[in-house]
Amino acid sequence: MNFGVKSLTILIVMGLLCLSCTGEEGRVLRLAHGLNETHSVHQAMVFMNERLQERSKGALRLMIYPNQQLGTERECLELLQIGSIDIAKASAAVVENFVEDYKVLSLPYLFRDKSHYFASLDGKIGQDLLDSGIPNRLKGLGFYDSGSRSFYTKERPILKPEDLQGLNIRTMESPTAIAAVNIMGGSATPLAFGELYTALQAGVVDGAENNPPSFYLTKHYEVCRYYVLDEHTSIPDVILMNPNTWDELSKQERLWLAQAVKESVVYQRKLWEQSEQESLARVKEAGVEVFVPDKELFREAVQPIYTALKGDSLATMYVERIREVR
Repeated sequence: MNFGVKSLTILIVMGLLCLSCTGEEGRVLRLAHGLNETHSVHQAMVFMNERLQERSKGALRLMIYPNQQLGTERECLELLQIGSIDIAKASAAVVENFVEDYKVLSLPYLFRDKSHYFASLDGKIGQDLLDSGIPNRLKGLGFYDSGSRSFYTKERPILKPEDLQGLNIRTMESPTAIAAVNIMGGSATPLAFGELYTALQAGVVDGAENNPPSFYLTKHYEVCRYYVLDEHTSIPDVILMNPNTWDELSKQERLWLAQAVKESVVYQRKLWEQSEQESLARVKEAGVEVFVPDKELFREAVQPIYTALKGDSLATMYVERIREVR
């Protein structure tokens, strides 16, 4: 595993933080994510910590590091693997770089609707995905809702796949997400989320794709005035833990943590729904033009991705299982 200067600095900081993670106050689990404190994910994690402390009577708690304090999602997963942090939140699209099974969740138009999405994540398929990362030192604990990702741009709206031609579109560091944008005609440009606002301002990219709360809370609407709700992917966020840390917990501590995570998932999904509605209203008030295109045009454009999956037995297995969910 190759770490840059930033990652080495984070490791040193984490080494110092470890000195305060045990003691008379009980066990402290260090949790890192890249979103700000107003995001539903962070609020749900604060709620998770409250429930954890209530259940354990203070014997087990979280120390939360938001805003990419400890690095990008990819860097946090690397820190998680080596045990420098205990829990991290990452998009499933980023997790797929570490655990191949997760790439199925980045496939465009995989889920029929929100009910199908949750039924897949909350059942046996979702549990199999959460467990699939254990050999890679990434144990999944639960899925947070991250809505559906749609295109937003600076100069013109993306009303049909052909409108992507000639545009550099920021994507996550996900091979599947990159392939989807390229197949639709755009030029996928993977960038860390924290670098995107500046990249949009400077013209490094012409647009991006994300859910309404991320578009609003990051103020990307100040640069991109067109938002098209094509909803090409529904990629959840994943709460992950180092399995060695999990094994070090007592049976009772695992029960406390699992229940706190479960309650936070329910809480986050309610917050997310509210945040989506509020975010769309706010960007419209700010003058952003919001469009609902013919999604079938986009659905047809990405079919070559599914054709190419025929040689991938793992992805094909998951796709077939998800399509069977009722």
